[in-house]
Amino acid sequence: MSLLSDEQVSSPPLSLSERAYAAIQDKLIMLEIPPMAPIDEVGLVESLGVGRTPVREALKRLEVDRLVVSYARRGTFATAVDISDLAYISEIRVQLEPLAARRAAENAGPAMREELAELADATDALEVPSLTRDELMRWDLRVHRAVYRASGNPHLEDTLVRYDNLATRIFCIFLDRMTDFVSHVEEHAGLLRTIAEGDADGAARRARQHVIGFEKAIRAVI
Repeated sequence: MSLLSDEQVSSPPLSLSERAYAAIQDKLIMLEIPPMAPIDEVGLVESLGVGRTPVREALKRLEVDRLVVSYARRGTFATAVDISDLAYISEIRVQLEPLAARRAAENAGPAMREELAELADATDALEVPSLTRDELMRWDLRVHRAVYRASGNPHLEDTLVRYDNLATRIFCIFLDRMTDFVSHVEEHAGLLRTIAEGDADGAARRARQHVIGFEKAIRAVI
């Protein structure tokens, strides 16, 4: 089962800096680099097969994304995951996720609507209990990225990607304590299908409920 979208598969080659940024970002989001762990620049250079300059450029961007933090004479570290941040992140997402869903339902073209409908069908077909943690997280990211892209607003997309990344780190930490993944996935399918059908009010409502439900689910297992 491929968790990559057709767009990701067919995208033009990334620059070395973009490659490093995407790879390190993934390691941070998926907690392969744990919260508060020191960033091993030499190890990243070797594992990614790029030079030190692209890695350092990537880390500067990731600091803006609040995924790493640098200290003079101490080095660079993955940021901590503070559960108190959940409320701040949700406060932003509960406003912007419905906006993105509404814009997507109103403005997406026929090709994008077909892509979202196909992604909804693929989501419905998932055997959720058989998914690994990484597969579930990556599917979650794929669905949200598709909605953001469909909104047609690159600034809104960039902002939501940043906050969804932070929410995903929290999700990864508490995922093992959570049990109801099926309804979470079903919400994705419903949201995608509502957008594809052009129901702007319904899409905004579903997106808002999804964010609120996510926060409640996390708080229930803390």
